[in-house]
Amino acid sequence: MKKIAAIHDLSGYGRASLTVVIPILSYMGYQVCPLPTAVLSAHSEYHNFRSFDLTDQMPPIIDHWKELRLHFDALYSGYLASVRQLDIVEQFFCDFKKDDNFVLVDPVLGDHGQLYPNMDNRMIEGMRRLCAKAKVITPNLTEAALLLGDKPCVEITEREAIGWCVELGKLGPDYSIITSAPVEGDNRIAILAYNRQDGRLWRVCSEYLPASYPGTGDAFASVVTGCLLHDDSLPEAIERAAHFINMGIHATFGCEHNPLDGMNQEKVLHYLVESLPYFTYELLGTFK
Repeated sequence: MKKIAAIHDLSGYGRASLTVVIPILSYMGYQVCPLPTAVLSAHSEYHNFRSFDLTDQMPPIIDHWKELRLHFDALYSGYLASVRQLDIVEQFFCDFKKDDNFVLVDPVLGDHGQLYPNMDNRMIEGMRRLCAKAKVITPNLTEAALLLGDKPCVEITEREAIGWCVELGKLGPDYSIITSAPVEGDNRIAILAYNRQDGRLWRVCSEYLPASYPGTGDAFASVVTGCLLHDDSLPEAIERAAHFINMGIHATFGCEHNPLDGMNQEKVLHYLVESLPYFTYELLGTFK
Protein backbone atom coordinates (compact mmCIF):
# COMPACT_ATOMS: atom_id res chain seq x y z
CA MET A 1 0.00 0.00 0.00
CA LYS A 2 1.36 3.40 -0.95
CA LYS A 3 2.09 5.77 1.91
CA ILE A 4 1.59 9.53 2.07
CA ALA A 5 3.22 11.79 4.66
CA ALA A 6 0.60 14.47 5.40
CA ILE A 7 1.92 17.58 7.15
CA HIS A 8 -1.14 19.46 8.43
CA ASP A 9 -2.84 20.58 11.62
CA LEU A 10 -5.58 18.54 13.30
CA SER A 11 -8.92 20.09 14.28
CA GLY A 12 -11.08 18.39 16.89
CA TYR A 13 -14.20 19.88 15.30
CA GLY A 14 -14.92 21.03 11.78
CA ARG A 15 -13.83 19.48 8.51
CA ALA A 16 -10.42 20.90 7.62
CA SER A 17 -6.82 19.80 7.29
CA LEU A 18 -6.24 16.26 8.60
CA THR A 19 -9.93 15.55 9.25
CA VAL A 20 -10.39 16.09 5.50
CA VAL A 21 -7.08 14.70 4.24
CA ILE A 22 -7.15 11.33 6.04
CA PRO A 23 -10.64 10.11 5.05
CA ILE A 24 -10.24 11.16 1.42
CA LEU A 25 -6.86 9.56 0.84
CA SER A 26 -7.76 6.48 2.91
CA TYR A 27 -10.89 5.97 0.80
CA MET A 28 -8.70 6.22 -2.29
CA GLY A 29 -6.62 3.32 -0.96
CA TYR A 30 -3.59 5.00 0.58
CA GLN A 31 -2.03 4.85 4.04
CA VAL A 32 -1.92 8.37 5.43
CA CYS A 33 0.93 9.05 7.87
CA PRO A 34 0.15 12.35 9.62
CA LEU A 35 2.86 14.71 10.82
CA PRO A 36 0.67 17.10 12.86
CA THR A 37 1.76 20.71 13.15
CA ALA A 38 -0.84 21.69 15.76
CA VAL A 39 -3.98 20.42 17.48
CA LEU A 40 -6.96 22.78 17.44
CA SER A 41 -10.17 22.57 19.42
CA ALA A 42 -11.98 23.50 16.21
CA HIS A 43 -10.64 24.84 12.93
CA SER A 44 -9.47 28.44 12.88
CA GLU A 45 -12.64 30.00 11.43
CA TYR A 46 -14.51 29.22 14.65
CA HIS A 47 -14.50 32.04 17.18
CA ASN A 48 -12.23 31.58 20.22
CA PHE A 49 -10.71 28.30 19.00
CA ARG A 50 -7.87 26.85 21.11
CA SER A 51 -4.62 25.84 19.49
CA PHE A 52 -1.79 23.69 20.82
CA ASP A 53 1.40 24.18 18.85
CA LEU A 54 3.37 21.02 18.05
CA THR A 55 6.43 22.60 16.46
CA ASP A 56 8.76 21.23 19.16
CA GLN A 57 7.34 17.72 18.64
CA MET A 58 7.83 17.66 14.87
CA PRO A 59 11.64 17.03 14.83
CA PRO A 60 11.47 14.03 17.24
CA ILE A 61 8.70 12.46 15.12
CA ILE A 62 10.78 12.97 11.98
CA ASP A 63 13.87 11.55 13.71
CA HIS A 64 11.96 8.40 14.58
CA TRP A 65 10.73 8.06 11.00
CA LYS A 66 14.37 8.25 9.90
CA GLU A 67 15.29 5.53 12.40
CA LEU A 68 12.49 3.39 10.94
CA ARG A 69 13.84 4.10 7.44
CA LEU A 70 10.37 4.94 6.22
CA HIS A 71 9.69 5.60 2.58
CA PHE A 72 6.75 7.72 1.45
CA ASP A 73 5.26 7.70 -2.04
CA ALA A 74 4.14 11.31 -1.63
CA LEU A 75 4.98 14.17 0.71
CA TYR A 76 2.03 16.54 1.13
CA SER A 77 2.04 19.77 3.15
CA GLY A 78 -0.73 22.24 3.93
CA TYR A 79 -1.14 25.02 6.49
CA LEU A 80 2.05 25.87 8.38
CA ALA A 81 1.92 28.32 11.26
CA SER A 82 5.44 29.74 11.52
CA VAL A 83 8.76 30.25 9.81
CA ARG A 84 10.25 27.56 12.02
CA GLN A 85 7.65 25.06 10.79
CA LEU A 86 8.50 26.05 7.21
CA ASP A 87 12.17 25.36 7.92
CA ILE A 88 11.35 21.97 9.46
CA VAL A 89 9.21 20.97 6.49
CA GLU A 90 11.81 22.17 3.99
CA GLN A 91 14.39 19.92 5.65
CA PHE A 92 11.85 17.09 5.76
CA PHE A 93 11.48 17.37 1.99
CA CYS A 94 15.26 17.23 1.59
CA ASP A 95 15.49 14.13 3.79
CA PHE A 96 12.55 12.15 2.37
CA LYS A 97 12.31 13.24 -1.26
CA LYS A 98 13.47 10.42 -3.55
CA ASP A 99 13.49 9.75 -7.28
CA ASP A 100 10.38 7.57 -6.96
CA ASN A 101 8.11 9.92 -4.98
CA PHE A 102 6.79 13.45 -5.30
CA VAL A 103 6.05 16.52 -3.20
CA LEU A 104 2.75 18.41 -3.25
CA VAL A 105 2.58 21.79 -1.50
CA ASP A 106 -0.71 23.51 -0.79
CA PRO A 107 0.73 26.98 -0.06
CA VAL A 108 -1.81 28.17 2.49
CA LEU A 109 -1.27 31.92 2.89
CA GLY A 110 -4.61 33.70 2.44
CA ASP A 111 -7.86 34.04 0.52
CA HIS A 112 -10.29 36.65 -0.80
CA GLY A 113 -7.42 39.10 -1.38
CA GLN A 114 -6.17 38.99 2.22
CA LEU A 115 -3.36 37.28 4.13
CA TYR A 116 -4.44 34.94 6.90
CA PRO A 117 -3.59 36.01 10.47
CA ASN A 118 0.05 35.36 11.47
CA MET A 119 1.16 35.40 7.82
CA ASP A 120 3.78 37.92 6.71
CA ASN A 121 6.50 38.41 4.10
CA ARG A 122 8.78 35.88 5.79
CA MET A 123 6.06 33.25 5.49
CA ILE A 124 5.53 34.13 1.83
CA GLU A 125 9.24 33.80 1.10
CA GLY A 126 9.43 30.50 3.00
CA MET A 127 6.47 29.16 1.05
CA ARG A 128 8.22 30.08 -2.20
CA ARG A 129 11.15 27.91 -1.09
CA LEU A 130 8.82 25.00 -0.42
CA CYS A 131 7.16 25.45 -3.81
CA ALA A 132 10.58 25.27 -5.46
CA LYS A 133 10.98 21.76 -4.03
CA ALA A 134 7.51 20.58 -5.07
CA LYS A 135 6.28 18.70 -8.10
CA VAL A 136 2.78 20.13 -7.61
CA ILE A 137 1.45 23.33 -6.01
CA THR A 138 -2.23 24.20 -5.52
CA PRO A 139 -2.66 27.90 -4.61
CA ASN A 140 -5.88 29.86 -4.83
CA LEU A 141 -5.85 33.22 -6.63
CA THR A 142 -4.75 35.17 -3.54
CA GLU A 143 -1.91 32.76 -2.83
CA ALA A 144 -0.81 32.76 -6.48
CA ALA A 145 -0.51 36.55 -6.37
CA LEU A 146 1.46 36.46 -3.11
CA LEU A 147 3.86 33.82 -4.40
CA LEU A 148 4.49 35.87 -7.54
CA GLY A 149 5.02 39.11 -5.61
CA ASP A 150 1.86 40.70 -7.00
CA LYS A 151 -0.75 42.54 -4.98
CA PRO A 152 -3.63 40.16 -4.28
CA CYS A 153 -7.05 41.35 -5.38
CA VAL A 154 -10.54 39.89 -5.30
CA GLU A 155 -11.19 40.16 -9.02
CA ILE A 156 -8.82 39.57 -11.93
CA THR A 157 -9.39 38.73 -15.57
CA GLU A 158 -9.33 35.25 -17.03
CA ARG A 159 -6.23 36.21 -19.04
CA GLU A 160 -4.41 37.41 -15.92
CA ALA A 161 -5.18 34.16 -14.10
CA ILE A 162 -3.79 32.14 -17.01
CA GLY A 163 -0.63 34.27 -16.95
CA TRP A 164 -0.21 33.70 -13.22
CA CYS A 165 -0.58 29.95 -13.65
CA VAL A 166 2.22 29.90 -16.22
CA GLU A 167 4.42 32.21 -14.15
CA LEU A 168 4.11 29.95 -11.11
CA GLY A 169 5.95 27.29 -13.08
CA LYS A 170 9.05 29.49 -12.91
CA LEU A 171 9.17 28.91 -9.15
CA GLY A 172 10.12 25.30 -9.88
CA PRO A 173 7.10 22.95 -9.70
CA ASP A 174 6.24 20.73 -12.65
CA TYR A 175 2.50 21.28 -12.14
CA SER A 176 1.01 24.61 -11.08
CA ILE A 177 -2.70 24.47 -10.28
CA ILE A 178 -4.83 27.53 -9.47
CA THR A 179 -8.27 27.05 -7.95
CA SER A 180 -11.31 29.35 -8.27
CA ALA A 181 -10.05 31.19 -11.37
CA PRO A 182 -12.53 33.41 -13.25
CA VAL A 183 -14.32 32.47 -16.46
CA GLU A 184 -15.24 35.58 -18.43
CA GLY A 185 -18.81 36.05 -19.53
CA ASP A 186 -20.07 33.05 -17.59
CA ASN A 187 -21.39 32.20 -14.12
CA ARG A 188 -18.71 29.57 -13.65
CA ILE A 189 -15.34 29.24 -11.97
CA ALA A 190 -12.34 27.34 -13.26
CA ILE A 191 -9.39 25.28 -12.18
CA LEU A 192 -6.27 26.03 -14.19
CA ALA A 193 -3.39 23.57 -14.38
CA TYR A 194 -0.07 24.23 -16.10
CA ASN A 195 2.41 21.50 -16.98
CA ARG A 196 5.81 23.16 -17.12
CA GLN A 197 7.38 20.08 -18.75
CA ASP A 198 5.36 20.24 -21.97
CA GLY A 199 3.96 23.76 -21.70
CA ARG A 200 0.31 22.68 -21.87
CA LEU A 201 -2.29 24.53 -19.81
CA TRP A 202 -5.56 22.80 -18.92
CA ARG A 203 -8.88 24.06 -17.59
CA VAL A 204 -11.89 22.49 -15.88
CA CYS A 205 -14.94 24.72 -15.37
CA SER A 206 -17.66 24.29 -12.75
CA GLU A 207 -20.97 25.91 -11.96
CA TYR A 208 -20.67 28.68 -9.37
CA LEU A 209 -22.75 28.25 -6.23
CA PRO A 210 -23.06 31.06 -3.64
CA ALA A 211 -21.62 28.92 -0.86
CA SER A 212 -18.30 28.70 0.93
CA TYR A 213 -17.14 25.83 3.11
CA PRO A 214 -13.87 25.54 5.04
CA GLY A 215 -11.69 22.61 4.04
CA THR A 216 -12.60 22.44 0.35
CA GLY A 217 -9.06 23.49 -0.57
CA ASP A 218 -7.70 20.66 1.57
CA ALA A 219 -10.13 18.26 -0.11
CA PHE A 220 -9.10 19.42 -3.58
CA ALA A 221 -5.36 19.06 -2.94
CA SER A 222 -5.92 15.64 -1.34
CA VAL A 223 -7.82 14.29 -4.35
CA VAL A 224 -5.14 15.61 -6.71
CA THR A 225 -2.48 13.88 -4.60
CA GLY A 226 -4.34 10.58 -4.72
CA CYS A 227 -5.01 10.80 -8.45
CA LEU A 228 -1.40 11.54 -9.34
CA LEU A 229 -0.27 8.61 -7.19
CA HIS A 230 -2.68 6.52 -9.24
CA ASP A 231 -0.83 7.69 -12.38
CA ASP A 232 -3.75 9.76 -13.64
CA SER A 233 -2.83 12.55 -16.03
CA LEU A 234 -2.85 16.16 -14.82
CA PRO A 235 -6.19 17.03 -16.49
CA GLU A 236 -7.77 13.81 -15.18
CA ALA A 237 -6.62 14.66 -11.65
CA ILE A 238 -8.13 18.13 -11.63
CA GLU A 239 -11.30 16.80 -13.29
CA ARG A 240 -11.88 14.24 -10.52
CA ALA A 241 -11.02 16.75 -7.80
CA ALA A 242 -13.45 19.29 -9.27
CA HIS A 243 -16.17 16.64 -9.61
CA PHE A 244 -15.74 15.53 -5.99
CA ILE A 245 -15.90 19.11 -4.68
CA ASN A 246 -18.93 19.90 -6.83
CA MET A 247 -20.83 16.84 -5.63
CA GLY A 248 -19.88 17.60 -2.03
CA ILE A 249 -21.07 21.20 -2.27
CA HIS A 250 -24.34 20.13 -3.87
CA ALA A 251 -24.82 17.51 -1.13
CA THR A 252 -24.35 20.24 1.48
CA PHE A 253 -25.89 23.34 -0.08
CA GLY A 254 -29.51 22.25 0.33
CA CYS A 255 -29.15 21.13 3.95
CA GLU A 256 -29.84 23.02 7.13
CA HIS A 257 -26.16 23.17 7.88
CA ASN A 258 -23.74 25.56 9.52
CA PRO A 259 -21.29 26.38 6.69
CA LEU A 260 -18.44 26.46 9.22
CA ASP A 261 -18.88 22.71 9.73
CA GLY A 262 -17.53 22.22 6.21
CA MET A 263 -18.65 20.20 3.22
CA ASN A 264 -20.56 16.95 3.87
CA GLN A 265 -17.79 14.91 2.26
CA GLU A 266 -18.85 11.70 4.00
CA LYS A 267 -21.90 11.55 1.71
CA VAL A 268 -19.84 11.71 -1.49
CA LEU A 269 -16.68 9.72 -0.79
CA HIS A 270 -17.81 7.06 -3.26
CA TYR A 271 -17.24 9.52 -6.12
CA LEU A 272 -13.51 9.22 -5.44
CA VAL A 273 -13.33 5.71 -6.86
CA GLU A 274 -16.25 5.56 -9.32
CA SER A 275 -15.69 6.13 -13.02
CA LEU A 276 -16.21 9.75 -13.97
CA PRO A 277 -19.46 10.17 -15.93
CA TYR A 278 -17.76 12.48 -18.44
CA PHE A 279 -14.63 14.53 -19.05
CA THR A 280 -14.92 18.28 -19.46
CA TYR A 281 -11.29 19.35 -19.29
CA GLU A 282 -10.06 21.51 -22.12
CA LEU A 283 -6.62 22.43 -23.44
CA LEU A 284 -6.22 26.21 -23.50
CA GLY A 285 -2.92 26.15 -25.33
CA THR A 286 0.81 25.62 -25.03
CA PHE A 287 2.86 28.22 -23.18
CA LYS A 288 6.64 28.00 -23.14
